[in-house]
Amino acid sequence: MPDAAPTEDLARRAAAGDRGALDELLEAIRPEVLRRCGRFLPCREDAEEAAQDVLLQVARKIGTFEGRSRFSTWLYTVVANCARQKYRELRRRAAEQPAPIDAAQYVDPRTTSVIAGSRVDLLEALERLEREHPQLVAPLVYRDICQLEYAEAAERAGVPLGTFKSRLHEARRQVRPWLSASS
Repeated sequence: MPDAAPTEDLARRAAAGDRGALDELLEAIRPEVLRRCGRFLPCREDAEEAAQDVLLQVARKIGTFEGRSRFSTWLYTVVANCARQKYRELRRRAAEQPAPIDAAQYVDPRTTSVIAGSRVDLLEALERLEREHPQLVAPLVYRDICQLEYAEAAERAGVPLGTFKSRLHEARRQVRPWLSASS
C-alpha cells in the first residue's frame, strides 16, 4: 500500500464525503490495486480491467468504509471480489464464444487460460472451494492471496484467530490436491 497513514486519512475523509480526498485516494491506490489484481489475472489487460472495476467500486462504496479496520484490509476484499468476478466474466465469455487454438501458440491451460491469461488452476480451485466449503474461501483469499497478517485477516473474516487458522488450514488441505492435480 502507498504510505499507510495518509492513505488511511484519505479513506476516512472520502468515506465522510470529501470528493477531493476520494480523488486523491483513487490516484494513490491505483498502482497497488493493479499489482494485486495482477496476482489473480496475470494478463495485463485483464488485470487493468479488474483494477478499473475495483476503483469504481471504491468510489461507489467508500461510504460503507467505517474505519473499524484498516482501509487496506477493506480494499483487499474489494480487489479479491472484483478479480474473481472478472475471471467469472472471462470464463463465461469464453464458453459462449470459444476461440480456435493455434497449436503453435498453445499454452498449458492448467496454469494459464489461453483466452484470459488467468491463473485457471487457482481460480478454479477457489470456485470449487466456494461451492463445497464457502466458509473456507475468505481465510484462503485473505491470507494466501491478499497476504494479510493472521490477526488482520481473522478480523476481516469476522472470526476468532484460532477459528481463522483452523479454517485456513482446512482450506489449504482441500485446495492442495486440486492444484497439484493440475500441474
